[in-house]
Amino acid sequence: MKKVIHTVVNEINQVLSEVNEDQAKQLSTHIEEAKRIFVTGEGRSGLVGKAFAMRLMHGGYEVYVTGETVTPNIETGDLLIAISGSGSTQSICFYAEKAKEIGACISAVTTNDSSRLAGISDHVLVVPAATKKRLPEEPSTIQPLGNQFDQSLHLLLDAIIIYTINQSKQTDNERMTSKHANME
Repeated sequence: MKKVIHTVVNEINQVLSEVNEDQAKQLSTHIEEAKRIFVTGEGRSGLVGKAFAMRLMHGGYEVYVTGETVTPNIETGDLLIAISGSGSTQSICFYAEKAKEIGACISAVTTNDSSRLAGISDHVLVVPAATKKRLPEEPSTIQPLGNQFDQSLHLLLDAIIIYTINQSKQTDNERMTSKHANME
């Protein structure tokens, strides 16, 4: 068991060490400049996206997740953060195309900077991890399906939130705690 744990940690460390810092900072800038933020993703990547949206809300950002009943229409000046490991997930590409037509900014978070989603987007953050497709250019992994992408994605997006909040100095842990759910 310890060997598997250490291997997974080492794989994620390798992926995160290869993330382009400028791309991560650019996403932070888009978050700061957006009127509102919308997050979209499917499956486990979508769950990581929801965790990211929650933390953005705690940070004082107006944020929504696509597909929720309380999500309003996207508009010019808004940011869509579109998460797809392959960059080819049909529904995510559809949301990005629709948001682009309306005039929103699109930030893709993907492993594939030449994907359909990347081509639609104004900004791309590449997470150099393995996906369920196991393409030749992807790193090797002992993890099944898209685990390496999803786990790296979670840590990377948390780091971007921390960076963004530290840069903006608009909130702190106490204020974020005050926004935490209290009907638990």
